[in-house]
Formats: sequence, structure tokens, C-alpha cells
Amino acid sequence: MKTLSPKSIAPPFARYSHGVELPPGARIVRTSGQLGMAQDGTVPSGAEVQAQICFANILDILGEAGMGPAEVFHVSAFVTDRMHMQGYMAARDVFLAKVNVLPSSTLMIVSGFTRPEFVVEVEVWAAMAP
Repeated sequence: MKTLSPKSIAPPFARYSHGVELPPGARIVRTSGQLGMAQDGTVPSGAEVQAQICFANILDILGEAGMGPAEVFHVSAFVTDRMHMQGYMAARDVFLAKVNVLPSSTLMIVSGFTRPEFVVEVEVWAAMAP
């Protein structure tokens, strides 16, 4: 993968790339949006811990395809309030801590999810060269 960061635009203000180019013939995985629900069905309070669960689920899903954070080329995240952005971003930064080519990213504030206790949802796109 190759980072696309034109010098003609402002640099990213967090850990993401403006664009990512994939190698020809790459195998692509897309996850569904993951919510902050633990395996036992509990939903902890707080954006950071919910985002940690989201990223742990994503790791497991990618693992089934033989991939990990280094293969992620796009992250889409949704939070229910601006106050949840910092917690989400902290969990995302841990998830991407050892990644050399940062993925592109979208972060949106939404009115809510299927249950009111959910405050974060995360989905990713990943790719691996053949």
C-alpha cells in the first residue's frame, strides 16, 4: 500500500492518510460495523472502552483472513457526540500504533445506534497483496 498525501493540501490532523493506493490484484476484506458489545453481551460505558471492543472484534475478523492492522487501508467510525471523539481516537491510535502506512479515515457524529448505550461503531477495509 502507498500513502497519498499531496503537498498541495493541509496535512492530516490525526493518525490517518488522505488517501491510500492498493497494489494491483489485492485481496480485500471489509468488516461490518462493530459495536462496543463484549462477548458476554454487556456494553460498557464510555467511548474508549467501547472502541477498544470494536477494534478487538476487527482484529479477530481480520485474523480469520490472515490480516491485521497493517493491512487496513480505511477506517470509518461513528460516534454519537463530539465528547466521544477523544476516547475513540485514543483506541484507534493504539490499534494503529505499529502501522507504517496509515489508513484513510472517516469519523462522523451520528444521532444514535440500535441501542442507546452504544456510543461508537467502527468498520474497516483491509487489503493484502496476492
